[in-house]
Amino acid sequence: MTSQTINVNTDYDLICVGGGIMSASLALLVKLVQPKLKVLILERLDDVALESSAAWNNAGTGHSALCELNYTPEKEDGSIDITKALKICKQFEISKQFWSYLVNHDFLENPSEFIQKMPHYSWVTGEENATYLKKRYEALKDHFMFESMEFTEDVQKMLEWFPLIAKDRGEEEVLAATKIERGTGVNYGSLTRKLFEILENKYDTKVQCNQNVLDIDPDDEVEWSVKVQHTETKEVQHLDAKHVFIGAGGGSLLLLQKVEIDEKDGYGGFPVSGEWLVCKNEEIIQKHLGKVYSKAGVGDPPMSTPHLDTRYINGKRELLFGPFAGFSPKFLKEGSRLDLFKSIKFDNIPAMFGAFWHNMPLTGYLIKQVLMSHDDRMDDLRKFVKDAKNEDWELMVAGQRVQIIKKDEFEGGRLQFGTEVVHSKDGSITALLGASPGASTAVQIMLEVLEIAFPEEVHSDHGKKILAALVPFWKQELNKELFDTELAASNKALGLV
Repeated sequence: MTSQTINVNTDYDLICVGGGIMSASLALLVKLVQPKLKVLILERLDDVALESSAAWNNAGTGHSALCELNYTPEKEDGSIDITKALKICKQFEISKQFWSYLVNHDFLENPSEFIQKMPHYSWVTGEENATYLKKRYEALKDHFMFESMEFTEDVQKMLEWFPLIAKDRGEEEVLAATKIERGTGVNYGSLTRKLFEILENKYDTKVQCNQNVLDIDPDDEVEWSVKVQHTETKEVQHLDAKHVFIGAGGGSLLLLQKVEIDEKDGYGGFPVSGEWLVCKNEEIIQKHLGKVYSKAGVGDPPMSTPHLDTRYINGKRELLFGPFAGFSPKFLKEGSRLDLFKSIKFDNIPAMFGAFWHNMPLTGYLIKQVLMSHDDRMDDLRKFVKDAKNEDWELMVAGQRVQIIKKDEFEGGRLQFGTEVVHSKDGSITALLGASPGASTAVQIMLEVLEIAFPEEVHSDHGKKILAALVPFWKQELNKELFDTELAASNKALGLV
C-alpha cells in the first residue's frame, strides 16, 4: 500500500512516545498539575505495557533498596556505601505516595491488583559474604528508613523466613540473611494500564496505538514536528508539539539520535536480554513468599544479581529465578535485529569502542550465559533451592534492556547502569535512556522531566501546592517523623498494612 501523507494541524503541549510506565506517569502528572495542557501518547504496538513495563518482561518489581546488595557496595576501606540505597528507597516511597494520592482521590481503585505486601530478604553464603552482609546491616539499621531490618545467621530463623532455601542446609555452611517486612511486589503492567485508563476516562487523553514515530524535527512555528506512520494502514501524519518526551524503552536511543540537538551526541547503547526460570509446580510456588536477593558473582555485572522472586501476574502467584542474560542486537523485544548496528554513529564510535574495550569481563559473562544449558541454569538455581528438579522449571524470555554507553574523557566510553534523562537546553525535548531501577523510580524520574519541560507550571504557586499533595517527599529533606508518617499513610491507602 502506498503511504499517504496527512498533515494534522492540531498542536499539542506534550507528545509522549511510548506506551509504558514512564509515559503514563508523566502524562498523568502533567494533567494533574495543569489539566488544560493538551497531551498525546503514541505507542508502536497494538496495546500499552507490552514491552519493558509488562509483568513478565520487567526484571525488578519494586526496587526499593531493601534487599538489592548492588546498591550498597563495599568501599576499598571495607566500609559500606549506603548512599544509593537511601536515594532509591526514598524514590520508591515517592512512587507509593503518588499512587496513594490517586487512590485517596478516587482516581485509582483496587490497588491490590498491582501492588502487594512482600517481605524483602538478602541472603548470602560463605564467610566473606556473611561478613559483608553483617557490615551492610550495621550501616543501614540506624537509619530511620531501614530501622526495621532484621539480621540473622541462624538457619532455624531462615527456615521461618524462606523455608524453600533454608531446608537441607548443613551445619558447616556459613549463611547470613536480612529481612525487611514492609517490602512490596509491583505489577507494572497492570499499573500502567490503570494509569492510562485514568488519562482516558478523567482527562479524555487516549493512547494512540499502532503509531510508529519515524522522526522528530524542529518546527518553525511550534517547537517540534513529529512524523508518525500507522503500522497497519501506512498512513503518515505530521503532529506539532511544544514538548516531546521519548520514553520508548530500548527504542529511545534510536529515536533520540534522529533529533537535532547537540546533547544527544556520543551516546550509545548495549542491549541485554533477560531470561527467567519459571516454576511450573504449584506446590513449590506456595512454599515461598518474598524476594530473596543474593550477591552477584565475582566480576559479574550488577544486572546479574540472582534472586528467587514471588510475583503476582494476572491474579496468579508465580515463582521466578534469575535473571539469566542473553544477547540479541534488538533494542526492544519486538524490535529489529538491525537495532544495534543502526545505533552506531560517527559521534559515538569512540564511546562504543571504549566501553567494549573496558568491559571485556562483561562480554565474557554474556558469552557464558548465552551458552548455558537448562542443566547449567538449574545448577545455579540449586544454589538457592537444593532439591530443585529440572522438570519443575521452564525457561522464559523476558524483556530487552539497553544499557547506556557514554563518552568518557579517560576511557573513551563507559557502560553505565541505571537511567539518565537527556534533554535539550530549553527542555522542549527529553528522552529517557537506560534501565534499572527504572519502573520502581518512575515517578521521581518523571517529576524531574516535568520540571525540565514545564518549569513555569512546576514552580507556580498552584504547581507547588499540587506537587506537595501528590508527593510529600518532593523537594523535602527527610527526617524520621516525616518518613514514618508518610509511610504509614501510603501503606494504608495501598492496602499494605
